[in-house]
Amino acid sequence: MTPSNAWNGSPNAYLTFDIGGTKIASGLVWLPESGGDMPRVEGTVRIPTRPESGGGDVLARLLALARERLEECRLNGVALAGVGIGSAGVVDSASGSILSATDLIPGWAGQRIADAFATISDLPFYMVGDVGAHGLGEATYGAGRGYGTVLSVGVGTGIGGAFINHGGLASGAHGVAGHIGHISHGLGAGMRCSCGTRCGHIEPVASGTGLGTLYNRCRPDGRPEVSGGKEVCDLAAGGDPYAQEIMARSARALGECLAGACNLLDPAVVVVSGSVANAGDLWWRALREGFADAALPLVKPTPLLRGVLGDAAPMIGAAVAASRAA
Repeated sequence: MTPSNAWNGSPNAYLTFDIGGTKIASGLVWLPESGGDMPRVEGTVRIPTRPESGGGDVLARLLALARERLEECRLNGVALAGVGIGSAGVVDSASGSILSATDLIPGWAGQRIADAFATISDLPFYMVGDVGAHGLGEATYGAGRGYGTVLSVGVGTGIGGAFINHGGLASGAHGVAGHIGHISHGLGAGMRCSCGTRCGHIEPVASGTGLGTLYNRCRPDGRPEVSGGKEVCDLAAGGDPYAQEIMARSARALGECLAGACNLLDPAVVVVSGSVANAGDLWWRALREGFADAALPLVKPTPLLRGVLGDAAPMIGAAVAASRAA
């Protein structure tokens, strides 16, 4: 890591972590003092989450990575204002612990992240949900910048969401506000969701994982199974009619769910990010068609925008959350 001189002694430099079901990313985020400037993310590293090893092991490897990062900062003279984390699961920001989690990371629920970090550093620490961090990043510095209310939706391994109300992350009475993936839709009926239910949540048919599941469940006799959603996207991009049909059905159903959420919350903008949001025009067209069909008349004009910060969004958002908690 070779940080720029602007890091040294900066009161706005944060060590951040983004903990997801596939990877743990870490970066140094410098938040600008001027509202018109953009944050800078430097020294980003990634390690696999390895959720199959269990929550305790994930936490142990997170701490090992944090020790390395803190030592790098010390050796390079980087003065940190604090540590910000965006984590998978339902987060209790007050205690820095995981209240609950789906089976994407078995054993993650109950992990006390803040207490663990206190054993290696006395820096100020703050944690929010990973999709909440992503939403804060996009709302503050990304595609949602300038809008008073932002519904941020992440469509990747799973589906998550966050509602940002004039800069504040809405967490709800139980910390689960924004869980778009667990809205029900007929397309998901009977499909097991990562939360355990089979009542028809949208995540098991519209996430990256869900695209592959839906393809395999509905495939005609003689058509081979796919390994996951990426293969469906590749087949659709190559002109395969069945893959295109599955992608359109999935995206349309998600669009209808987003419309339902907007009918309830009435945000000024919806920002959609994640690997599936890169699926191309067919996916976006079906998403917007589903949204238009299900949205109330006054809600129909709500723009659906693609996120612009990419993998940096949750690290920037984690830094924003940590700075506001200070």
